[in-house]
Amino acid sequence: MRPSIPFIKTQPVVSVIRLQGIISAQPRGAALNDSGLAGLMHKAFHRGKPDAVALAINSPGGSPSQSSLIAARIRRLAEEKKIKVYAFVEDVAASGGYYIASAADEIWVDRHSIVGSIGVISAGFGFDQFIDRYGIERRVHTAGKSKSLLDPFRPEKPEDVERLKAIQEHIHGEFIDHVKTSRGSRLNEEMELFTGDVWVGGQAMETGLIDGVGHLVPKMKEIFGDKVSLRPYQARRSLLSRFGARVLGDAMAEVEDRAAFARFGI
Repeated sequence: MRPSIPFIKTQPVVSVIRLQGIISAQPRGAALNDSGLAGLMHKAFHRGKPDAVALAINSPGGSPSQSSLIAARIRRLAEEKKIKVYAFVEDVAASGGYYIASAADEIWVDRHSIVGSIGVISAGFGFDQFIDRYGIERRVHTAGKSKSLLDPFRPEKPEDVERLKAIQEHIHGEFIDHVKTSRGSRLNEEMELFTGDVWVGGQAMETGLIDGVGHLVPKMKEIFGDKVSLRPYQARRSLLSRFGARVLGDAMAEVEDRAAFARFGI
């Protein structure tokens, strides 16, 4: 805690939380998830009585549930400690990355940042023709007619696709509600904001999805003065991971990371 000395004004403190990578429940590589960030966020909001919390975000998205859990934790801590939260987008805050950014009170971007992608996507492969070609028989036994929904080793069924789309529409609706609640009257109601489209830098100003173009350090100095102290908080990889005990898993996670960012040309 910062010492309280009578008649002497202490310098402002801003906790800076770096949120870099895809959002996934799996604790691998640099993936972001609620359980992995819980302790870090608690420290950032509590340690040293910060005047504000800044989120440095660089994420193409990922798990809807983890995005929601992380965003909800940010809001709970902000309201509990009565601290304002600022989000600063670096390369990208898309899909789940934007979901987390919109938990902040204000969102600032670089002029090349990509934001938006308010939608839901599901992708996979179909191997049914491959196994037929090589005489491989797929044996699956279930109780419940929908238990093998979208099995990649069986031909795609229209009813399975319909069920998936219903799930996606529900998740999309919740995403839209979150953004509308967070951004409120700042959103441009005359624009189609929830089609999954993205905007670059200052283009997003017209949508109301961001508050302006600005970078973390100068913006925090502008608000809190040149003597503001920025205290960084970033999730660390496990000791075993850093010493190569999970090299293969981390390598695969890196491939997935690169593929997710590549969707936005990054």
